[in-house]
Amino acid sequence: MPQRGAPAWGYHDLVLFLSAVLPSLALSAALLRVTLMVAPVLLSGDAARTLVFQSFMYAFLVGSLYLVIVWRYGSPFWSALGWTFEIPYGWLLMAAGPVLTILLSVLGVLLRAPSDSSQIEVLIKSRASLAAVMLFGVVLAPIFEEMLFRGFLLPLLARSLGPWLGIFLTALLFGLLHGAQNHWAWQPIVLIGVAGIVFGYVRYKTKSTTSAFVMHSAYNATGFLGYAFTHWQLLN
Repeated sequence: MPQRGAPAWGYHDLVLFLSAVLPSLALSAALLRVTLMVAPVLLSGDAARTLVFQSFMYAFLVGSLYLVIVWRYGSPFWSALGWTFEIPYGWLLMAAGPVLTILLSVLGVLLRAPSDSSQIEVLIKSRASLAAVMLFGVVLAPIFEEMLFRGFLLPLLARSLGPWLGIFLTALLFGLLHGAQNHWAWQPIVLIGVAGIVFGYVRYKTKSTTSAFVMHSAYNATGFLGYAFTHWQLLN
């Protein structure tokens, strides 16, 4: 299933990666404290502190993936994870992202999913914080999530369990990753999981993690733009 054959890594490498999560949390918290002491003005808002902490986490976890793929196996990092310069169906996927957002929003209404706008409002207090949160949510978070779930985990699960079960299990874990931020309400987890199934299917059909990222980014961007337009006073 994965690009150019099966992945070099195995489940023992997944365990190695997971073992880096808690140290990454500790190091990120320590770096955040140091940053607060060195440049408190830059981290004066909740959005800045949250995004900087998550950026540190992403950096450490990407570093762990790099060690697994490059140091252990000598594989080229980006291509091994399915990142390609050519983006199959790129424009179509950019258009499909907003469609997916709308469809899942309708499904959310039918499922009576709780609104997550209050969580966004905690972070977004100004135009600057809105821009920072959008940059993180539209670019950085999708890059990391697609790298981890559709680039690293999906090929591993698909190799041993088959592509469809691999797509489903990856999407389930993708939804659960966002559980805490949604207070473990089942409806948002289901909706995010459905989005994960779509991203996984795109990765499987195109053999390109970049394609899944493009759709994921467009999906997130639509949600943020919808929030921005419904809370237009933040832009004035």
